[in-house]
Amino acid sequence: MNRFLILICLCASLGFVGCSSKSSDETRERAVSKSPAVQAKNVPAVSPGSPKAFQPFYVYQDKNTKNRFTPSGYMPTGECISLDDGWQYDPQEGRTCTRVVYDVTCSREGRKWAGIYWQNPPDNWGSRKGGYNLTGASRLVFWAKGEIGGERIEEFRVGGMGQGQNFPDSDTAFIGPVLLTNEWKEYSIDLRGHDLSYISGGFEWVANVDNNPHHCTFYLDNIHFE
Repeated sequence: MNRFLILICLCASLGFVGCSSKSSDETRERAVSKSPAVQAKNVPAVSPGSPKAFQPFYVYQDKNTKNRFTPSGYMPTGECISLDDGWQYDPQEGRTCTRVVYDVTCSREGRKWAGIYWQNPPDNWGSRKGGYNLTGASRLVFWAKGEIGGERIEEFRVGGMGQGQNFPDSDTAFIGPVLLTNEWKEYSIDLRGHDLSYISGGFEWVANVDNNPHHCTFYLDNIHFE
Protein backbone atom coordinates (compact mmCIF):
# COMPACT_ATOMS: atom_id res chain seq x y z
CA MET A 1 0.00 0.00 0.00
CA ASN A 2 2.80 2.42 0.90
CA ARG A 3 4.55 1.71 -2.38
CA PHE A 4 1.32 2.44 -4.27
CA LEU A 5 0.97 5.82 -2.58
CA ILE A 6 4.60 6.61 -3.26
CA LEU A 7 4.10 5.72 -6.97
CA ILE A 8 1.09 8.08 -7.22
CA CYS A 9 3.07 10.91 -5.64
CA LEU A 10 6.02 10.25 -7.93
CA CYS A 11 3.76 10.31 -11.03
CA ALA A 12 2.26 13.61 -9.95
CA SER A 13 5.65 15.20 -9.28
CA LEU A 14 6.98 14.12 -12.69
CA GLY A 15 3.85 15.29 -14.60
CA PHE A 16 2.69 11.81 -15.70
CA VAL A 17 -1.00 12.27 -16.57
CA GLY A 18 -1.80 9.00 -18.30
CA CYS A 19 -4.50 8.14 -15.80
CA SER A 20 -6.32 11.48 -16.33
CA SER A 21 -5.53 12.31 -19.98
CA LYS A 22 -9.21 12.97 -20.84
CA SER A 23 -9.57 15.57 -18.13
CA SER A 24 -6.30 17.24 -19.15
CA ASP A 25 -7.33 17.36 -22.81
CA GLU A 26 -10.60 19.05 -21.88
CA THR A 27 -8.71 21.57 -19.77
CA ARG A 28 -6.35 22.36 -22.64
CA GLU A 29 -9.30 22.76 -25.05
CA ARG A 30 -10.99 25.21 -22.72
CA ALA A 31 -7.79 27.19 -22.36
CA VAL A 32 -7.21 27.35 -26.11
CA SER A 33 -10.81 28.38 -26.82
CA LYS A 34 -10.40 31.33 -24.45
CA SER A 35 -7.16 32.53 -26.01
CA PRO A 36 -7.35 35.96 -27.77
CA ALA A 37 -6.10 34.50 -31.07
CA VAL A 38 -9.02 32.08 -31.30
CA GLN A 39 -11.64 34.52 -30.03
CA ALA A 40 -10.57 37.12 -32.62
CA LYS A 41 -11.77 34.83 -35.42
CA ASN A 42 -15.32 34.98 -34.01
CA VAL A 43 -15.58 38.76 -33.51
CA PRO A 44 -18.30 40.28 -35.78
CA ALA A 45 -17.37 43.00 -38.25
CA VAL A 46 -19.31 45.50 -36.08
CA SER A 47 -19.21 44.65 -32.40
CA PRO A 48 -22.46 45.00 -30.43
CA GLY A 49 -21.21 48.12 -28.66
CA SER A 50 -20.12 49.94 -31.83
CA PRO A 51 -22.15 52.89 -33.21
CA LYS A 52 -24.51 51.84 -36.00
CA ALA A 53 -24.10 53.27 -39.48
CA PHE A 54 -26.35 56.25 -40.20
CA GLN A 55 -29.53 55.09 -41.93
CA PRO A 56 -31.20 57.16 -44.69
CA PHE A 57 -33.39 59.84 -43.09
CA TYR A 58 -35.98 61.25 -45.49
CA VAL A 59 -36.99 64.85 -45.97
CA TYR A 60 -39.11 63.66 -48.92
CA GLN A 61 -39.45 60.16 -50.33
CA ASP A 62 -43.02 59.87 -51.65
CA LYS A 63 -46.38 61.49 -50.96
CA ASN A 64 -47.99 60.07 -47.81
CA THR A 65 -44.85 58.27 -46.65
CA LYS A 66 -42.99 58.96 -43.44
CA ASN A 67 -41.36 62.21 -44.53
CA ARG A 68 -39.70 63.92 -41.56
CA PHE A 69 -40.02 67.55 -42.70
CA THR A 70 -42.87 69.57 -44.24
CA PRO A 71 -42.55 72.19 -47.03
CA SER A 72 -44.27 74.87 -44.94
CA GLY A 73 -41.72 77.68 -44.79
CA TYR A 74 -42.70 79.84 -47.78
CA MET A 75 -40.48 82.88 -48.36
CA PRO A 76 -40.87 85.81 -48.39
CA THR A 77 -44.64 85.34 -48.25
CA GLY A 78 -45.45 82.49 -50.62
CA GLU A 79 -47.98 84.08 -52.96
CA CYS A 80 -45.71 83.54 -55.99
CA ILE A 81 -45.07 79.82 -55.36
CA SER A 82 -47.17 76.72 -55.92
CA LEU A 83 -46.01 73.27 -54.78
CA ASP A 84 -47.39 69.81 -55.48
CA ASP A 85 -45.64 67.07 -53.49
CA GLY A 86 -47.82 64.37 -55.06
CA TRP A 87 -46.80 64.91 -58.69
CA GLN A 88 -47.05 61.54 -60.41
CA TYR A 89 -45.62 62.20 -63.85
CA ASP A 90 -42.03 60.97 -64.28
CA PRO A 91 -40.79 60.84 -60.66
CA GLN A 92 -37.13 60.03 -60.22
CA GLU A 93 -38.01 57.15 -57.89
CA GLY A 94 -41.14 55.71 -56.37
CA ARG A 95 -44.67 56.89 -57.12
CA THR A 96 -44.45 60.68 -56.76
CA CYS A 97 -42.09 63.65 -56.77
CA THR A 98 -42.42 67.34 -55.85
CA ARG A 99 -43.24 69.93 -58.52
CA VAL A 100 -42.46 73.58 -57.77
CA VAL A 101 -43.72 76.50 -59.84
CA TYR A 102 -42.08 79.85 -59.07
CA ASP A 103 -44.20 82.51 -60.80
CA VAL A 104 -41.58 85.03 -61.87
CA THR A 105 -44.20 87.42 -63.30
CA CYS A 106 -45.81 87.59 -59.88
CA SER A 107 -42.43 87.93 -58.19
CA ARG A 108 -41.44 90.96 -60.28
CA GLU A 109 -44.06 92.95 -58.43
CA GLY A 110 -42.69 91.97 -55.04
CA ARG A 111 -39.24 91.24 -53.64
CA LYS A 112 -38.08 89.43 -56.78
CA TRP A 113 -37.06 86.27 -54.98
CA ALA A 114 -38.74 83.25 -53.40
CA GLY A 115 -37.98 80.03 -51.56
CA ILE A 116 -39.29 77.28 -49.32
CA TYR A 117 -37.98 75.62 -46.14
CA TRP A 118 -38.92 72.04 -45.27
CA GLN A 119 -39.51 72.39 -41.53
CA ASN A 120 -40.10 70.33 -38.41
CA PRO A 121 -42.58 70.94 -36.96
CA PRO A 122 -44.48 72.66 -39.80
CA ASP A 123 -44.43 76.49 -39.80
CA ASN A 124 -41.71 76.53 -37.15
CA TRP A 125 -39.07 79.21 -37.70
CA GLY A 126 -37.24 78.48 -34.46
CA SER A 127 -39.74 79.71 -31.92
CA ARG A 128 -40.77 76.16 -31.00
CA LYS A 129 -38.79 73.08 -30.09
CA GLY A 130 -38.67 70.41 -32.78
CA GLY A 131 -36.15 69.19 -35.32
CA TYR A 132 -33.88 66.19 -35.17
CA ASN A 133 -30.42 65.16 -34.06
CA LEU A 134 -28.84 64.08 -37.35
CA THR A 135 -25.35 63.49 -36.00
CA GLY A 136 -23.65 60.85 -38.12
CA ALA A 137 -25.01 62.02 -41.48
CA SER A 138 -22.24 62.87 -43.94
CA ARG A 139 -24.35 64.52 -46.65
CA LEU A 140 -27.81 65.43 -47.82
CA VAL A 141 -28.68 63.90 -51.20
CA PHE A 142 -31.47 64.99 -53.53
CA TRP A 143 -32.50 64.72 -57.15
CA ALA A 144 -33.64 67.69 -59.23
CA LYS A 145 -34.50 68.70 -62.77
CA GLY A 146 -35.98 71.70 -64.55
CA GLU A 147 -39.09 71.69 -66.66
CA ILE A 148 -37.24 72.80 -69.80
CA GLY A 149 -33.67 73.21 -68.50
CA GLY A 150 -31.77 76.36 -67.62
CA GLU A 151 -33.67 77.08 -64.40
CA ARG A 152 -31.24 78.55 -61.88
CA ILE A 153 -31.59 77.90 -58.14
CA GLU A 154 -29.42 80.25 -56.09
CA GLU A 155 -28.99 77.80 -53.23
CA PHE A 156 -30.05 74.49 -51.79
CA ARG A 157 -29.50 74.50 -48.03
CA VAL A 158 -29.59 72.39 -44.88
CA GLY A 159 -30.15 74.11 -41.54
CA GLY A 160 -29.47 77.79 -40.93
CA MET A 161 -33.00 78.48 -39.73
CA GLY A 162 -34.16 80.21 -36.55
CA GLN A 163 -31.21 82.49 -35.86
CA GLY A 164 -32.18 84.87 -33.06
CA GLN A 165 -34.98 82.56 -31.96
CA ASN A 166 -35.16 80.27 -28.94
CA PHE A 167 -34.45 77.09 -30.93
CA PRO A 168 -32.10 77.84 -33.81
CA ASP A 169 -30.54 75.20 -36.02
CA SER A 170 -27.14 74.07 -34.77
CA ASP A 171 -25.39 74.61 -38.13
CA THR A 172 -25.89 75.17 -41.84
CA ALA A 173 -24.45 74.06 -45.19
CA PHE A 174 -25.43 74.75 -48.78
CA ILE A 175 -24.57 74.48 -52.45
CA GLY A 176 -25.30 76.93 -55.24
CA PRO A 177 -26.00 78.44 -57.58
CA VAL A 178 -27.23 75.34 -59.43
CA LEU A 179 -28.25 75.42 -63.09
CA LEU A 180 -30.76 72.65 -63.69
CA THR A 181 -31.11 70.51 -66.80
CA ASN A 182 -34.32 68.89 -68.03
CA GLU A 183 -33.10 65.46 -66.90
CA TRP A 184 -32.99 64.10 -63.37
CA LYS A 185 -29.60 64.65 -61.74
CA GLU A 186 -28.30 63.82 -58.28
CA TYR A 187 -26.91 66.60 -56.11
CA SER A 188 -25.49 66.54 -52.59
CA ILE A 189 -24.59 68.89 -49.76
CA ASP A 190 -21.47 67.90 -47.83
CA LEU A 191 -22.21 67.77 -44.08
CA ARG A 192 -18.90 66.42 -42.79
CA GLY A 193 -17.57 68.49 -39.92
CA HIS A 194 -20.91 70.20 -39.28
CA ASP A 195 -22.85 70.21 -36.03
CA LEU A 196 -26.07 68.36 -36.86
CA SER A 197 -27.28 67.93 -33.29
CA TYR A 198 -30.38 70.07 -33.87
CA ILE A 199 -31.85 70.60 -37.34
CA SER A 200 -35.38 71.97 -37.83
CA GLY A 201 -34.80 73.30 -41.34
CA GLY A 202 -34.19 70.05 -43.16
CA PHE A 203 -34.00 71.43 -46.70
CA GLU A 204 -34.39 74.76 -48.48
CA TRP A 205 -34.22 76.33 -51.93
CA VAL A 206 -34.09 79.96 -53.03
CA ALA A 207 -34.41 81.42 -56.54
CA ASN A 208 -34.81 84.93 -57.94
CA VAL A 209 -36.26 86.79 -60.90
CA ASP A 210 -32.97 88.20 -62.20
CA ASN A 211 -31.63 84.74 -63.07
CA ASN A 212 -35.01 83.32 -64.13
CA PRO A 213 -36.52 86.14 -66.20
CA HIS A 214 -39.04 84.00 -68.09
CA HIS A 215 -39.88 80.87 -66.11
CA CYS A 216 -38.86 78.70 -63.16
CA THR A 217 -40.61 75.36 -62.82
CA PHE A 218 -38.61 72.45 -61.41
CA TYR A 219 -38.90 69.07 -59.72
CA LEU A 220 -37.39 67.51 -56.60
CA ASP A 221 -37.31 63.91 -55.41
CA ASN A 222 -35.66 61.46 -53.02
CA ILE A 223 -34.38 64.10 -50.58
CA HIS A 224 -32.60 62.40 -47.70
CA PHE A 225 -29.72 62.49 -45.22
CA GLU A 226 -27.22 59.65 -45.38
